[in-house]
Amino acid sequence: MTRTALRQGLDEAGRKALRRAVRMEWATIAFLAVTIPVVGIVTGSSQAMRAAWIEDMLSLAPPIAFLVAVRVMSRVANPRYPYGYFRSVGVAHLVAGVALLTMGAFLLIESASTLVRGERPPIGSVEVFGQSVWLGWFMMAVMAATIPLPIWFGRVKMRLARQLHNKVLYADADMNKADWMTAVGSIVGVGGIGVGLWWADAAAAIFISGSILWDGVKNTKGSITDLMDTRATTFDDAEPHPDIDRIHDHLSSLRWVDEVRTRTRDQGQFFHVEAFVRPRKGRMPRLTQLEKARAECRDLDWKMHDVVIVPVEEFPETASARSGES
Repeated sequence: MTRTALRQGLDEAGRKALRRAVRMEWATIAFLAVTIPVVGIVTGSSQAMRAAWIEDMLSLAPPIAFLVAVRVMSRVANPRYPYGYFRSVGVAHLVAGVALLTMGAFLLIESASTLVRGERPPIGSVEVFGQSVWLGWFMMAVMAATIPLPIWFGRVKMRLARQLHNKVLYADADMNKADWMTAVGSIVGVGGIGVGLWWADAAAAIFISGSILWDGVKNTKGSITDLMDTRATTFDDAEPHPDIDRIHDHLSSLRWVDEVRTRTRDQGQFFHVEAFVRPRKGRMPRLTQLEKARAECRDLDWKMHDVVIVPVEEFPETASARSGES
């Protein structure tokens, strides 16, 4: 893993973060490998429990996608793939998003149909040491036990996603949040049946399905826009990435530069930057100055994997100024 991280150009802190992220994803898969069959055993005829069970299975998609992407993106660029394999992160993000979107839509339609038809899910009893125990207690106990770890996983992964600028890891952290919210929703649904509110189960299933669908919409949209080379944003797609302004500020500070415009694409954890500079009158840069400026831009942040500086008289229409400038 160390050699892989070095190939990707990560700094020491990034290498540690990547190793920890890989461990967290394997821990998540191990947790789900235990959770999925246990939840499946106690699911019964509850719509909420069934939705929670399917949601747990879908939760495998982001960590698997992350682990596959990490291995693929470590491959060295070649003539066929001159920009390297960094886009594998975006592809993995898209696969996870589409899986969530599809299953969320299916579950939402099914749960809503159940509520409209007024179906009342029967939850029976089981014999435990000669005593009849309502199965709903086991359902709620199992779901309660699945809450703490996803909360912890999500918080750790969110910090790592921010540090690594990895949107698949961010999607997984978001999924962990959905996991524990789903568990709470299923407990409410099953508990509602226990107190005679037959519709609570279907209502909880709709809530869970809606959460899955929203995660799918958000992640699918984010992955598609990244693959379409939208302007680079922060790991959560909240705003333009601050590194873009850092490039502007640094190049604008050079004596021979009059004005700067950039085009920055997110290739999945790393950036490809095209910086167009208008030289000051009579100060056309030498090759050594361009090389020095390029190296300095790459040194601003390890995410600046590829930087191209182009002296121009007129800027391309699609090149952007600093944030907040026209």
